[in-house]
Amino acid sequence: MPELKTRIREYRARTGMTQGELADRVNVRRETIIRLEKGLYNPSLKLAMDIAAVFETTVETLFSFSDDEADS
Repeated sequence: MPELKTRIREYRARTGMTQGELADRVNVRRETIIRLEKGLYNPSLKLAMDIAAVFETTVETLFSFSDDEADS
């Protein structure tokens, strides 16, 4: 099964933004950001777009899927 990979933590670190601040900016709970960063939650398209807008980047830059079986 493909695994969700995110670069949210990396982008937050670049801007000095906390998980709570990002959560407030995109109107979700901090726990949602934690789960996103750990790859435990697949965001809705709207949430993914909102997060990308905060960091002024694309959804594709922040989120990707890796398929461990496709490494060959």
